[in-house]
Amino acid sequence: MMFHHRQVYMGYGSNLMRRQMNTHAPDNQFIGLAFIEGWKWIISRRGYANVIPSPGDVVYGLVYTVSSSDEANLDAFEGVPNMYSKFYLNITMGTQEKPGTRHRSLLYIDVNSKVPAPAPQEYIDRINEGIEDCRKAGMPESYIEEYLRVFIPPPADA
Repeated sequence: MMFHHRQVYMGYGSNLMRRQMNTHAPDNQFIGLAFIEGWKWIISRRGYANVIPSPGDVVYGLVYTVSSSDEANLDAFEGVPNMYSKFYLNITMGTQEKPGTRHRSLLYIDVNSKVPAPAPQEYIDRINEGIEDCRKAGMPESYIEEYLRVFIPPPADA
């Protein structure tokens, strides 16, 4: 019998969008909502989501397990190692108000892009779809307003 390695992965940018994750990582298994403390969500000068070290801040994301082929696909989509680098951080399932189990998780972080910048409209649309998926998973509305809405205006029809 062959055992396939599965990696815990937390998406915080366009991979908040379940539909995109199902395309980029077709073997994914959705786990739920999680957060990391001491980091802040931004749109970087490249026009994509990034997280930067920031004591007192928090980043929420959606957690999946992915197969090794999914991880290879994600590496390609995330531009490893030229755009994003792979990091393994401790995440906590649930919310800060109701924390759950902790896991070691893969995150893609752009260490060379720490300056906030505007997001392109196409990316705004993808993040807004992701925000809807996150609401269903229990992401706090206060997080969406305080962090995501700084860069991502709500859709015009909202």
